[in-house]
Amino acid sequence: MERTVNVGLIGAGRIGRLHAETLAHRVRGVSLLAVADVVFEAAEKLAADFDVPSALKDHRNILDDPKIEAVAICSSTDTHASFIEQAAQAGKHIFCEKPIDYDLKRIDRTLKAVEKAGVKLQIGFNRRFDPSFKKARTMVADGKIGTPHIVRITSRDPKTPPLGFVERSGGMFADMTIHDFDMARYLVGSDVEEIYAIGTVLVDPAIGKLGDIDTAVVVLRYENGAIGVIDNSRQAVYGYDQRIEVFGSKGGIVVSNPTPDLAVLSDADGVYSAKPLYYFPERYAESFIAEVREFIECVQEDRVPPVTGIDARIPVAMAIAALKSSRENRPVKLSEIG
Repeated sequence: MERTVNVGLIGAGRIGRLHAETLAHRVRGVSLLAVADVVFEAAEKLAADFDVPSALKDHRNILDDPKIEAVAICSSTDTHASFIEQAAQAGKHIFCEKPIDYDLKRIDRTLKAVEKAGVKLQIGFNRRFDPSFKKARTMVADGKIGTPHIVRITSRDPKTPPLGFVERSGGMFADMTIHDFDMARYLVGSDVEEIYAIGTVLVDPAIGKLGDIDTAVVVLRYENGAIGVIDNSRQAVYGYDQRIEVFGSKGGIVVSNPTPDLAVLSDADGVYSAKPLYYFPERYAESFIAEVREFIECVQEDRVPPVTGIDARIPVAMAIAALKSSRENRPVKLSEIG
């Protein structure tokens, strides 16, 4: 019989509410006991909406609660490293949204604190848990396409983010492409040794004035010899565009965009189908549930989570390399970054 894991949630914003619904209603063996947010009204509303017994302003009240065994950190990125370290010192198992931090030395200090405390840490790279992407990874690992030669990842948002978000996001490579860097490693089961990135502003000049980009292509050279290509845009007018292809010596795998329905109209003027699902809460709904379920089961069964701290560190290093490459107009080896 499964035991119940008592969880506290830190951060009651958009992603916090998404995980709160999952913890409260969609995963067995969980009891969501408390939510904390510096904006107390947000914590109160979340608690009321999802029947969470306690709403708090100070996250330390969650860490001090002996009844709480694990925490889900869904606060702003600049708090992640500090909150992970505090949670580790309090003996709590930790699920944290990506990234841990944008500074590799800070990430390393945080991972040492987790290792010293002996607690579990899983980072929220939810796309690994998408059923279609997961099946593609399994088929690659099982040799269904032979030796991987080419990986193509397309990731385009339906609209540009608010400029306030752009200012504090860490840049497009660190905020958006970071998911694709993780997928690039995950799909092939090999690390990347070199990155060449080109970025520009084609969608919103205001993003460029903030020193960021909104359109990019990244070429990856894998340690196992494969080549990867990632293309990103902050705005695809037809919806949330999330596709992958892995091509190898014996065949290839393609994952296309899911749509709200499969009805296709054909008439004298053309063939019409529904647009892709609008944005990440809809497109990756199953994956968000699956990653939380996996974390809870790892706590229950005393297993190492599938997305570790090192898995969180490497995409940040790749984002740093991509930014360096785009600014210096040259390939950058990951060994330069550390």
